[in-house]
Amino acid sequence: MRTTIDEAKLEAFMGQVVTDLAAAESSVACYVGDRLGLYRQLAGAGWVTAAELAAATGTNERLVLEWLRNQTAGGYVDYDGERFSLPPEQAAALADSGSAVFVGGVFEIIASMWADAEAFEAAFRGDGGLSWGAHDARLYDGVDRLFAPVYRSSLVSTWLPALDGVVERLQAGGRVADVGCGFGSSTIVMAEAFPAADIVGYDMHGPSLDAARLRAKEAGLDDRPRFELLDAVDLPAEGYDLVCFFDCLHDMGDPVSAAAGARRALAPDGVVMVVEPRAGDQLGDNVNPVGRLFYAGSTFLCTPSALAQEGGHALGAQAGPAAITEVLHTAGFRQVRVAAETPFNLVIEAR
Repeated sequence: MRTTIDEAKLEAFMGQVVTDLAAAESSVACYVGDRLGLYRQLAGAGWVTAAELAAATGTNERLVLEWLRNQTAGGYVDYDGERFSLPPEQAAALADSGSAVFVGGVFEIIASMWADAEAFEAAFRGDGGLSWGAHDARLYDGVDRLFAPVYRSSLVSTWLPALDGVVERLQAGGRVADVGCGFGSSTIVMAEAFPAADIVGYDMHGPSLDAARLRAKEAGLDDRPRFELLDAVDLPAEGYDLVCFFDCLHDMGDPVSAAAGARRALAPDGVVMVVEPRAGDQLGDNVNPVGRLFYAGSTFLCTPSALAQEGGHALGAQAGPAAITEVLHTAGFRQVRVAAETPFNLVIEAR
């Protein structure tokens, strides 16, 4: 084992560490900025002083000034010598919750992860399991805020049309099961787009289903779609035209049984759509910032969730298309293909 220190490599690594530490501390600033509406107030406001931003948001001017300096140092906010401004590109990511690139939910997820640090330590020292329902409550809202804008921007316009014949079946009144629906954002998007379809959202986390029902009501959908408490492996065989797994198959302890249950639940020529984080099949394919982000989430959220369930088959959030395809083939699907891709997602069709 090499023990001689290469000073140039050490200096480069310490530069990376400082960058990471600055980002880690600044994620708290981003969380607070999101919670207090600082980004939303800055968006479209032009150039403002700290005093003006503090007055508009009902916050402390001195702390707002220091927050703006932090944001400026990180390149999130522009500075002209006296005033500050949020560029439209940053506003799309930080202030617009409807934007497909909105990341406000990520800061909420990070806050929940720090709150659960002792539970993660116990999982590492134990059997690795930490059930999805055992986390700090900010996790569930953060996950929804992260994924919902992507579903709204891509699900109906791009992903469903990539599946052969599915849009036509839903327009004609097809049946849909949204497995692992969480707060129901994907379910609601489909219910709004296909009013003739019979759509049910299933999840094993009761509080998320309560939130889903409330959001459907707020969207004016009342009892359509329906939301039911159910483990994925127990999906009823009711002849669904489409069964969806949005960013959740890798969280399941027995993904093969869940996929096999979906196959049994399909109508003739029905389709299963699996949306997973985009990844390559080997670690070397994922050695990049996106892979690093997903591996961190997988370490503390996805893999412990799978290990806490029966089956113990922890795919992880960077499983890659080959591993997902193997799961689906083992579950009995003959045809599996990547139907669409985004910078962060793989959309897989199984028949």
